[in-house]
Amino acid sequence: MNERKGIMLAGNILTDTVKMISSYPEKGMLVTVTDIKRGVGGSVPNSGMDLKTMDPSLPVFAAGRVGDDDNGRYVVARMKEVGMDVSGVKHAKSGTSFSDVMTVSGTGERTFFHYRGANAEFDITDVEPDKVNVKMFHLGYLLLLDKVEEKDAEYGNRAARLLAGMQKRGIETSVDVVSESSGRFAEVVVPALKYCDYVIINEIEACGVSGNVPRNAGGALDEEEVKAAMLFILNKGVKNAVIVHAPEKGFILRANGTFTAVSSLKLPDGYIKGSVGAGDAFCAGCLYGLYNGWNDEDILKYSAAAAACNLAEADSVSGMKTVSEIWETYNKYKRV
Repeated sequence: MNERKGIMLAGNILTDTVKMISSYPEKGMLVTVTDIKRGVGGSVPNSGMDLKTMDPSLPVFAAGRVGDDDNGRYVVARMKEVGMDVSGVKHAKSGTSFSDVMTVSGTGERTFFHYRGANAEFDITDVEPDKVNVKMFHLGYLLLLDKVEEKDAEYGNRAARLLAGMQKRGIETSVDVVSESSGRFAEVVVPALKYCDYVIINEIEACGVSGNVPRNAGGALDEEEVKAAMLFILNKGVKNAVIVHAPEKGFILRANGTFTAVSSLKLPDGYIKGSVGAGDAFCAGCLYGLYNGWNDEDILKYSAAAAACNLAEADSVSGMKTVSEIWETYNKYKRV
C-alpha cells in the first residue's frame, strides 16, 4: 500500500464579515463601523488555506457543507484558489454559515455573532473513512457541528464514531473546539478524546473541558491550572499529545509525560491588525509540524510565528506566509 500523504480538515466552513470598530459599546449604545471586509472563516478554510500557503506541495483536503448561495461559492472558490481539494464539500439545505466579527482596531480583540447554517447539517456520513487516504484527519470545530455532536450509544457521540473510524484506518486524528459560552465543553468533547491522537485548543477551551480556571483574578495566565487541564484531557484517552495555545505561550503535553512550553513573540505596537483566525493559524502550524515529525519545541516556535503572521492582517488567512518566511518571522522578534 502506498504511503498516505496529506491532511484532511473536516467540519466548520463559513464566511467571516470582519467589521472594524474603535471600541466595543456598552449595551444599548452605538459605535461606528470603520471598515468592512469579507473573508473565509472556520476551521476548514482557515487552517486548510494556511497549510497550503505554508507549503503548496502539501495535499490538503476539505470536507464539510455550504449553502447553494454566494457565500458558499465564495468560500469554496477561495479554497480552490490555493490548491485545496474541495471535492468533499457538499451542499446543504440551509444557507452557508457566517460570522459577523466585531474587531476592535488597535487591540485586535474580536467578538463573534454566528449563524450556524449549513454547518449544522454536516454529518459523519459526509466523510467515509474507508475512502479517506490521508496521513492526518482534523475535525473542527466541536460545539458548532450539531449533527456530529449527537449522542451515539456505542461511542458516546457521532464525532467519536467518526474519529474511531479514521484511527481504525491508521489515520492520525486531531480535533479543535470553538470558544463558546454554552458550558457544553465536557459533554461534547470528552467522548471524542479517546479516539484522538492530538487535541489542539486554547486555554479557555482546555479549562472548559476540565473545569480548571485558566487565569487568576488579575487576568494573568495560570500555567499550573492550564497544565492540570491538559493532564485531565490526556487522561481521557488522547493517544499522543494535548496542545494548548494562549496569547502568552504555547504548551505541549505528551502521553509519556513530557511537557514543553514556548513563549509567544513580542510584537511591536501597531503590528496587530486583527486576531480572527490566529488560533487556526497556530493549529495549522501544529498540524504541519506534527505531520513532518518535528520536535515539540520547534512545533511551538513555528506555530507561534504562524499565529504572529496571521495577526498582521484583519482577516483570517491573508497574513500567512511560507515555511521559510514563518521561521524568519520567529527569528525577527523577541519572545514575550
